[in-house]
Amino acid sequence: MKDMIRNPILPGFNPDPSICRVGEDYYIATSTFEWYPGVQIHHSRDLANWQLASRPLERASQLDMRGNPDSCGIWAPCLSYADGVFWLIYTDMKRYEGNFKDGHNYLVTASAIEGPWSDPVYLNSSGFDPSLFHDEDGRKWLVNLQWNYRQREGGDRFGGILLQEYDTERRRLVGPIHNIFAGTEMKLTEGPHLYRRDGWYHLLVAEGGTGYGHAVTMARSRALTGPYEVHPDNPVLSTREDPDNPLQRAGHADLVETPEGETWMVHLCGRPLPGTRRSPRGRETAIQKVEWGADGWLRLAHGGNAPAHEVPMPGVEQLPPAAEEAYEFKSDRLPVAFQWLRTPEPQRLFSLSERPGYLRLFGRESVGAWFEQALVARRQDSIYCSAETELEFEPEDLQQFAGLIAYYNRFKFHYLAVTRGDKGDKVLCVMSCPDDWPSGSLEIADVGEVVLEPGLPIRLGLDIHEGELQFRYAQGDGAWRAIGPALDAGLLSDEGSGRAHGYFTGNFLGMAAHDISGRGTPADFTEFRYRRKPR
Repeated sequence: MKDMIRNPILPGFNPDPSICRVGEDYYIATSTFEWYPGVQIHHSRDLANWQLASRPLERASQLDMRGNPDSCGIWAPCLSYADGVFWLIYTDMKRYEGNFKDGHNYLVTASAIEGPWSDPVYLNSSGFDPSLFHDEDGRKWLVNLQWNYRQREGGDRFGGILLQEYDTERRRLVGPIHNIFAGTEMKLTEGPHLYRRDGWYHLLVAEGGTGYGHAVTMARSRALTGPYEVHPDNPVLSTREDPDNPLQRAGHADLVETPEGETWMVHLCGRPLPGTRRSPRGRETAIQKVEWGADGWLRLAHGGNAPAHEVPMPGVEQLPPAAEEAYEFKSDRLPVAFQWLRTPEPQRLFSLSERPGYLRLFGRESVGAWFEQALVARRQDSIYCSAETELEFEPEDLQQFAGLIAYYNRFKFHYLAVTRGDKGDKVLCVMSCPDDWPSGSLEIADVGEVVLEPGLPIRLGLDIHEGELQFRYAQGDGAWRAIGPALDAGLLSDEGSGRAHGYFTGNFLGMAAHDISGRGTPADFTEFRYRRKPR
């Protein structure tokens, strides 16, 4: 698309964007939650076309999420550049349900975006969404929300935005802790970023929760520690009053200035399935042009506070994604599109060298395990797509199974698996988990007796059309055949369980192997194909 940016710019699960510019280069860091390696950093030269540049948290000294519950792990990283160094702040959330949250905040640095990134400096655990502000005098300040486990009457547990100085020589926070902003009447104040402009400190925050009431609000002060006066036209960005906007859940934003002095805002959004409030692609990243008014306040350049699906940008051509991405496992490195879950010891889950030309998964714990699950997958970024893989696998009994999976979390997945049937035959089965425990449990679809020929590879496929997912299979040179019923693809989403507060990630499509007998039986995959289908 010429002279126009179509949102989102980072489709599929890419929430909580933080953006910075270094010369002509732009970088966006997004949350990865329980997926490893931690943090995605994309690069662009024009704000329209983005490529994955780095996943910096890639070793045990930086990140170990074994045992982290679903939707914990890396929350809301903040990426900045100062003093010739990239600064990356992140939270490793260990618990988030109930009154308490155990989130630990760290800092890593690198001289190049590709790394190597340093071992982490521990900062604090007072609350999540940490951000580092580099003031004009060279001092550095950490801001993060304060978590208040004692919910106030008529209020919430978001206890305001804390500010504390970071000492670069001592590599620790120093001095008093200031609570600089209690938030507005929208409540749930989080995601803080500070900016300095024309003698003002501008504080940008996310409010209203990360669901359909999400929003961006702003405040400003002449003094860093406040008091902060709120923007007269808050919220600056939201779709809470715009249910027909294709970019719902708009909020959690950050600002960047171009070399020409223009200001742009990146923010998260969600694109629900038509006629629903279910977003299998998860929370994505969009961009809006913004302007500073004569009164010194920031507003959307196109007016109002609703995000634009298409944003004018003269001279830019936004390229469409490839119709097909085909992966063969002939390298000793996993293709960059793929991630796995939680562990910094991927050699326990898979190997690209044990059988050259194959991705070998070692069957580990059960589907949705929080410690070791052999599942390698990529994001679903279209609601019109398909995935295919070819598998060689000889299970010994029903406790060993491997195949093609559509996975949101431990209670929301669809899985076409090769295993052993009750009579000892090698068979196909379709497993689904449609809801949270205890209201939902594993369902085995009645697919008849699909007995497979021993020793032959099997091809497994799935097709997604909006809210419907259909598995298929073929053996040898045979034609594709549908298997099982059409499944609900919409439940593989933040909102799919019907939970009041939902989850925070997005659906993944990939390859999995499970051996709950503990024998680590391997499954070999020769390829993986992902296709985006025209509507």
